[in-house]
Amino acid sequence: MERAEVLKRVIGILTEAQEIRRAAEAGEDDDRPDTEAGVINQLLNEMLPSISVPAESSPQEVARLVAEALGPALHAMVSGFSLAFTSLAMAHDAGRTDMSSVEVLQQLALEVEAGTYDGDS
Repeated sequence: MERAEVLKRVIGILTEAQEIRRAAEAGEDDDRPDTEAGVINQLLNEMLPSISVPAESSPQEVARLVAEALGPALHAMVSGFSLAFTSLAMAHDAGRTDMSSVEVLQQLALEVEAGTYDGDS
C-alpha cells in the first residue's frame, strides 16, 4: 500500500476517534450503534497485509513470514500516525486556536491528496 493510502486511513482513524470521543462527552454513547469502532477496525485491517502460511511451515518459518509481511505495514502505520501527531502538535504548539484538531487533520488530508506525501512508505 502506498504511503498516501496509509496516511488517508490514519487520518480516517483519528477523525473517527474524535467522533467517538465527542459522542461520549455528549452522552450519546448509549444511543448510538458501535459503527465508529467498526470503521476504525476496517481501516486498520485495510492497512495490514494478508499473510499466507503453508501448512507444513515450522514455527520459525511462520514467525519469519509474519515478520516479513507485518514489518513494512507496521512501519508505514507508525510513520503515518507520527506524521499526524506531528501536524497536530505543531498546530497546538503554534497556538493555533483558529483550527480544531479535526480541521488540522482535514488540512493534512488535503496535503495528502495534493501529493505532498507521495512516495513509498
